[in-house]
Amino acid sequence: MPRKTTHEPPVSRETTLSIRDRCLCLHVQRAARALARVFDDAFRDLGLTHGQFSLLNALNRPSPPGMGDVARLLAMDPTTLTANVKPLERAGLVEVRVDQVDRRARLLALTPAGHEALARAVPVWKRTHARLDRLTSDPGRLCAELLALSASPAASGPSA
Repeated sequence: MPRKTTHEPPVSRETTLSIRDRCLCLHVQRAARALARVFDDAFRDLGLTHGQFSLLNALNRPSPPGMGDVARLLAMDPTTLTANVKPLERAGLVEVRVDQVDRRARLLALTPAGHEALARAVPVWKRTHARLDRLTSDPGRLCAELLALSASPAASGPSA
């Protein structure tokens, strides 16, 4: 008969539960996934995802931004941004242009159809956002704190 072995885990159960209950990263990730599902459902009839809406909104500028600017705004690496642009480009919502100043760089521009898609999506975003705002005690403060966390030097990499 095999012997039953028991061993004490190197991290206590109390520590595990404390991390589960207090970990900002875990809770922000869980909230982000839940919010993404809500917005994906809201935009589904428009043929958009929440990420595509955010990308279209990021391109709604007087002049086309560079890929690097958009990647930084959306906290994406350039490869991920390129992968996210391609379906919008195929759908005729976004145009990738050569930067005339630096021919190696690419600019991203909304097409007329992209502007129309964004205009149709904004009221859906407003309704959905208003519904979600009612679920938190101070949505403006929550947004400000999340922005502060994302802009913090501590959030940009390992500490020295």
